[in-house]
Amino acid sequence: MRDKLIMATGNAGKVREIAAILADEYEEVISMKQAGISVEIIEDADSFLGNARKKALAISVVTDYDVVADDSGLCVDGLGGRPGVYSARYSESGTDADNNQKLVKEVSLLDKEGRKAHYVCAIVLARKGKEIFSCEGTCDGCIITEPAGEGGFGYDPYFYLEKYGQTFGQMDPVKKNQISHRAVALQKLKTFLEEEH
Repeated sequence: MRDKLIMATGNAGKVREIAAILADEYEEVISMKQAGISVEIIEDADSFLGNARKKALAISVVTDYDVVADDSGLCVDGLGGRPGVYSARYSESGTDADNNQKLVKEVSLLDKEGRKAHYVCAIVLARKGKEIFSCEGTCDGCIITEPAGEGGFGYDPYFYLEKYGQTFGQMDPVKKNQISHRAVALQKLKTFLEEEH
């Protein structure tokens, strides 16, 4: 088992999700803040993978621990893939409430087909300034206009998975950690780490 993994994020929800999935690979998964790392990273790439790569490499040059960065977001078919790489800062304020309000306003004009959406998660593992592994995971659903559930974070209460009859906001976290876009990408990372040992 590896010692520590530093997540190139300040998002506590992401750290919890990733720690649960990679518990067998690392003794401890911590955020940049918990590791005492403060690096300003501007996420200006035009892809999820580009943003994840930028974050992972920037953090990995200031620590001896493995660094994983992810960039994830929501892509709505009828909105031409928006919010996309701007998911976290879709509204002017960038708060979950305002992002969701803007999304609902925009999708309320779309038919059922246009509300089809998918979450994307790109993950990059870096060590000492070098990219070791990268991958993407996706999860398909559709956007509803009334929130359902208190769980998850971000757009989760509006992301409905027809196959399960519930939103990510309603879904048990254990189940979400098995099927989410992040879970799909992290499973690929976990397989890589197991084979690397």
